[in-house]
Amino acid sequence: MGKSTSAKLFAEAGIPVNDSDAVVHDLYSGEAVPLVEAAFPGSTSDGKVDRQELSRKLTSDPSGFKRLEAIVHPLVREREHQFLERYRQAGADMIVLDIPLLFETGAETRLDKIVVVSCDPQIQRERVLARPGMTKEKFNMILSRQTPDAEKRARADYIIDTGGSIEAAGEQVREIIADLRRKQQSKK
Repeated sequence: MGKSTSAKLFAEAGIPVNDSDAVVHDLYSGEAVPLVEAAFPGSTSDGKVDRQELSRKLTSDPSGFKRLEAIVHPLVREREHQFLERYRQAGADMIVLDIPLLFETGAETRLDKIVVVSCDPQIQRERVLARPGMTKEKFNMILSRQTPDAEKRARADYIIDTGGSIEAAGEQVREIIADLRRKQQSKK
């Protein structure tokens, strides 16, 4: 959908962004490794979670997602808490939490505002299938675990349409930041 690009646009505008995917990548090279290996034997090598092997195991047994989430989500949440504290103490007027599966995990209840990144389903499909190692089956499995885009849009405070250019997405990000700052000022 362009979520990572949109998050980068917020960061370029000076807004601190906590990227949950990056946190998971870090955890998969550190504290999550022994926990994931215990739950999914053979899913690690060289002191890291082998994402391809873990993905293979989850594709063959989707019930494993719940076990994996029970391991990873609390660790991600702790890192998120540390990030929020660091930037609140630094005086940040807003912070972006880039959270995949926001609605699916109930994380929206922790947020003041929700920005959904969206594009035409065909564009999404083309982008995802162009990723290394992505298959139609894997893509369909990912979609099956997600809240439908129409529902996400309906629940959003703001929507960034990433079907156009990066410049157009950047303008939408700047408009959102300006609107949020106006609303903060009117509360004072």
